[in-house]
Amino acid sequence: MIITKEFTTTPSGTQKSISDATLADTTTSVDLINDQDNDASFFRSLEEQGIKLNKPQIDAVRHFDGPALVLAGAGSGKTRVLTSRAGYLITIKKVSPKQIMLVTFTKKASEEMKQRISQLSGLNAQMVNSITIGTFHSIFFRLLRSKGFNQQVLSNEKRKQLAIKLILKEKQLHEAYEPETLLAILSSFKNKLKTVSDMPSKTAIEKEIKDILNHYEDWKKQNNYIDFDDMLTECYHLLINDQQLLQSMQKRFQYILCDEWQDTNPVQFELIKLIAKPHNNLFVVGDDDQTIYSFNGADSSIILNYESLYPTANCLTLDINYRSTASILGLANEVIQLNTQRHKKTLKATKTSVESPLYSRPTTTDDEAVAILKKITDDVQSGRRDYSDFAILHRTNSSSRAIFDQLVVQGIPFISFTKGETFYEQPLVKPVIDYLRLSIQPDNLKALPSILPTLFLNREKAMYHIEAEQLINPRRNPLKHLTSLRGLQPFQKKQVEERISIIKTLKEIKPTQAIKMIRRFYDNYLDANERKNVTLHREIIIETLSEIEAASSKYTTVAEFIEFVDNVIDKNKEMETIRRTQDPNAVSLMTIHRTKGLEYPVIFLIGASEGILPHSSAIEASDRKDLISDQKGKHKIDAAIEEERRLAYVAITRAEQELYISSPSYYRGEQVEVSRFLTDPFMPKAEQTNNNTSKSQELVWDCTSTTCKCWMRITTQEETVQNTRECPMCKGVMKHAVRNL
Repeated sequence: MIITKEFTTTPSGTQKSISDATLADTTTSVDLINDQDNDASFFRSLEEQGIKLNKPQIDAVRHFDGPALVLAGAGSGKTRVLTSRAGYLITIKKVSPKQIMLVTFTKKASEEMKQRISQLSGLNAQMVNSITIGTFHSIFFRLLRSKGFNQQVLSNEKRKQLAIKLILKEKQLHEAYEPETLLAILSSFKNKLKTVSDMPSKTAIEKEIKDILNHYEDWKKQNNYIDFDDMLTECYHLLINDQQLLQSMQKRFQYILCDEWQDTNPVQFELIKLIAKPHNNLFVVGDDDQTIYSFNGADSSIILNYESLYPTANCLTLDINYRSTASILGLANEVIQLNTQRHKKTLKATKTSVESPLYSRPTTTDDEAVAILKKITDDVQSGRRDYSDFAILHRTNSSSRAIFDQLVVQGIPFISFTKGETFYEQPLVKPVIDYLRLSIQPDNLKALPSILPTLFLNREKAMYHIEAEQLINPRRNPLKHLTSLRGLQPFQKKQVEERISIIKTLKEIKPTQAIKMIRRFYDNYLDANERKNVTLHREIIIETLSEIEAASSKYTTVAEFIEFVDNVIDKNKEMETIRRTQDPNAVSLMTIHRTKGLEYPVIFLIGASEGILPHSSAIEASDRKDLISDQKGKHKIDAAIEEERRLAYVAITRAEQELYISSPSYYRGEQVEVSRFLTDPFMPKAEQTNNNTSKSQELVWDCTSTTCKCWMRITTQEETVQNTRECPMCKGVMKHAVRNL
């Protein structure tokens, strides 16, 4: 590994080193299983296939009756344990394959499980096909079909969103809500075994949302549809109300194995609990340190409280990691141990470290992007790596704007696991960009639709009027046609005229100033629209709009910035071919949530700064009002910060060989600290940040003279790139330092 000046061995402002993870005992079943053991033949057959289990894995595979909780740390071989145990039950314990249910969270995982089991010695195709293997939805939908449920499956998300859009349009609310978020709210309630009638209706907005979702539920019934959430809730009520059916299921499935238990939601857990009774041969595998999907209904208390519900449960820990090097795991262990709501475990390594994790402190996200892509390009050009060896992980889509732009502009092949649209095409961003477009090309009709709602005008009605008038009476500035729109009030006409006047001035000023001017009325529009704060939390809105300013800061004219934006959009479309190619040699760009279960030789974790990771939505969680979370106050902050720390842990443990973490010092135009998730492990325990407090450290100028105690706050972005300055007290040299303020 070539260490460049951009990267250091400790995060900015820290010096303490972190120890590598302990190397694991490499003893396997080859030595641990005696030929005289009654199950030796099974383990010998596994070894012939290259499957050599360690001690914790053997203990998990051998577990027979009663409940078991297998805490499977990152990269510890949980799939190997699940499939081996299924084979063990059949070949050694003589359990009928028909009595085994193996539940996974994805179709891909279930197919992989089935393939691996089919390769085990002593099992034939009939046996494997007799095991019930599948996702929660596939297994329980089959049950519904067997009991006469004949609804069509509404599996396409776009169709669901279209149904919501039609309801919104009927209620003249089609510009008020994001259908995806309304569906997420509904899903959250159903995952908790609640219905639309259980939703709050104290405020006008809550009543409106409840009415919309009631209409959606009625639409599904009228059209004989059922969606994935309905499958599970219908099954639950079916089993509760049909004791004969429930007893039949309990008698058949005497051994239940569940994967990714940390991602389980309440309705899934209730279904499994029902079927597992009375034997409770419930074998669940998961990692509470990787519970990162609470927004999708995952309830961390289910895995944390498993032993309380099943006091006789055999708790086993798979703590030997086969993925990452010892230095990467050393950091991961130190990061996650600061969470309090977790099962205590420490990962051990099987790979020694050649390279330690490296850290950088770029000034901005744009500087961060340039440094990272230089490192990637150097490694590829030198022959050290292929593009496909790299993954760049980010917390939110907005925080990936700079790296996305640079990947496109530099022509580096990459796969983005988002919708495929650029930052500038996002619904929240597009109106701002379109205002800039209109300032340099007033007759750009394509730029008009997105800005009309910001004038509090009906988009379709206003656009129809503009197009009709433009056909008869063409004007260089079609927006002026709005002044003759029927029904326009005098104050609205004045507002349109003022907006036209503002648009004219935008092209004459720097793009950053132009965006600030647009935000004066655009932010007011968003604030006035309470519905936007339901579908997009306030901090997400601010973060996104501030990122537009950051993107424009490199350009001196609006025309130059728009030219850059169009270049990014055009080149991004050209790269769609790469994204459709199977196994392309390309860099992977994705959110941390998306990378769960994946691994790469080299990981770049970007945006490891306060306000990005942990995200501002977690730091300010007590101020957030939403329809999903049941938590309040301090507990809400604690839970949010712990989930953010789990995100950092998941990102770190995706790296096999090399890990680079960067923490921009400026974000959204303001100075930000290095993420507490990085600095805390490098500090004495007494100085580590409390879970729910904001960082109190600040980058300052500190005099290097041993006799002078002068220090000064750094107040401008320019000062962060200076190496030294003169001390105003002793005229000595001042350098950057971190102080607790």
